[in-house]
Amino acid sequence: MEINVTVPDGTIRRVLQGTTILEAAGAISTTLKKSAVAGRIDGRSVDLNQSILHDCHLEIVTLDSKEGLEIYRHSTAHIMAQAIKRIYGHGQVKLGIGPVIEDGFYYDIDMEQPLSSDDLVIIEQEMEKVIQENLPFVRRRVDRTEALKTFTELEEPLKLELIHGLPEAAEITIYDQGEFLDLCRGPHLPSTGRVKAFKLLSVAGAYWRGDSNNKMLQRIYGTSFPKKVQLDEHLHILEEAKKRDHRKLGKELELFMFSEEAPGMPFYLPKAMTIRNELENFVRELQRQRDYSEVRTPLMMNNRVWEHSGHWDHYKDNMYFTQVDDTKYALKPMNCPGHMLIFKNTLHSYRELPIRLSEFGQVHRHEFSGALNGMMRVRTFCQDDAHLFVLPEQIEEEISRIIDLIDYVYQVFGFEYRIELSTRPEDFMGSEEQWNHAEESLQNVLDKRGIEYIVNAGDGAFYGPKIDFHILDALKRSWQCGTIQLDFQMPEKFDLAYVGVDSLKHRPVVIHRAVYGSVDRFMGILTEHFAGAFPLWLAPVHAKLLPVSENNIDYALQVKKSLEEAGLRVEVDIRNEKLGYKIREAQLEKIPYMLVIGENEQNSATVSVRKRGIGDLGSTSILEIIAQLKGEIIRKEINH
Repeated sequence: MEINVTVPDGTIRRVLQGTTILEAAGAISTTLKKSAVAGRIDGRSVDLNQSILHDCHLEIVTLDSKEGLEIYRHSTAHIMAQAIKRIYGHGQVKLGIGPVIEDGFYYDIDMEQPLSSDDLVIIEQEMEKVIQENLPFVRRRVDRTEALKTFTELEEPLKLELIHGLPEAAEITIYDQGEFLDLCRGPHLPSTGRVKAFKLLSVAGAYWRGDSNNKMLQRIYGTSFPKKVQLDEHLHILEEAKKRDHRKLGKELELFMFSEEAPGMPFYLPKAMTIRNELENFVRELQRQRDYSEVRTPLMMNNRVWEHSGHWDHYKDNMYFTQVDDTKYALKPMNCPGHMLIFKNTLHSYRELPIRLSEFGQVHRHEFSGALNGMMRVRTFCQDDAHLFVLPEQIEEEISRIIDLIDYVYQVFGFEYRIELSTRPEDFMGSEEQWNHAEESLQNVLDKRGIEYIVNAGDGAFYGPKIDFHILDALKRSWQCGTIQLDFQMPEKFDLAYVGVDSLKHRPVVIHRAVYGSVDRFMGILTEHFAGAFPLWLAPVHAKLLPVSENNIDYALQVKKSLEEAGLRVEVDIRNEKLGYKIREAQLEKIPYMLVIGENEQNSATVSVRKRGIGDLGSTSILEIIAQLKGEIIRKEINH
């Protein structure tokens, strides 16, 4: 009996009932069959050996797709678990979960012996054997009783806990590969031999199911790729990322520090404060040119503000609270309510709108200690926030202006970026009609500008949909920074109004906007993006003066004064060290310019210029080097 199979391009193919996904792929093309790793029948992921039993929509999942690579990596995680069981014994190893993560996978295991990097090499060798054996991944559907019996006999308490947590109607499946079996919904590669390139990366502690009340397990991280060249490239990027780690560079370059006295709260050292001031002043000036008014709101406000705004319902677990005069207060997790109160403080005419309020506002959010990560994940940070109060007919024009601003800023840093449109979440506030209008407004702007974007369904803020900007750093890692959020809810909750052309009160619309997002996180990203070699305009020290001997120190100090009077940030190395040593030290500090001063320079009132990454540029006058540096700063060049 033949059945109809509809493929993604809309073509309908006739196949025999019982044809497998792999056979169907082969009927479409030999190339497709070769690259296939799984299929999707009516949207449900299935293994290649799954039979097609009825009319359906069929997609072939290939290795070059995101889903295909995830299946490939999840199968590698199973191979790793099998290898560990073989090496250390089935009774000694209790398995937790082994999901796919970005760029790889991990498996949580419970075993007495602590694993080291040397053990990972041994596990890799056993994984190679499993791959050589080319064991098929075989799916078995079992009922709850059989599943519990199987994992009870295997003495796998963590798997039993997972089974007990499944809904009564859940389908339970087990995958066998040789002597090894695992609880898994799949799908998987056809066999272990399909894995071509993998690497185990590290081992760390992790609480079972992320709960600190549970037992600490060992988490083994790894990655795998269809081709060795892809793996090698990825490992190279990881090595480069270690060198660029902002925590390492932050310490070496004396940028910022952290203390147990304030976990997750960065201390800015003088050099980092210079960078931060430059970042803030850069955007501050752009905002001044675009008619923003800068404000500042209190760090702490009465709890009723947060209950009124809706943040209490959505953020209370991440907020800090305190009692003041028998009243509950909260440190602000965001700046929005403060800006609503400022707008409400004055009665506005429609002629005044749009009103654009900006703030470099410090906010506090409680993060679990295990989630803290240098400047990238902190408990207090500065948001470069702005809230635009607009007439409904001004929405699209203002959003377009914000996109221009964000695009300009990212171009200055040399960032490529991609855009996501995030739509209504499950816990949304307001009416569906308002949300539809808001989503349509954002979509219209993107479409009219011809901007490519991905729809991120259900990931909007609780008060409105948003456009998120994901920048790509020098290692092509993605970071979500800028955002534009359209909000019909806050004006309603705070009873905001303006007087319209009809002399009646009307409700404004609010656009939430950030360019850097978190200034602190953006600094961490920049530190890694530039590998600590900040462009001249951002560099804490523009130039370092290197006198060749003690006889040249007085002249060096005169030059320093001239450069500082011109607004440049300059240091002098007056140590009694050889010139080569001073140059190497300045290079390690990633100083953009080194100005060498010896007898010739002193006699001719010049400096000998060395530029980071280029080397000796020859001698020049003081006025010329000042003009050169100031010109580069004004142009905000990013060559480094």
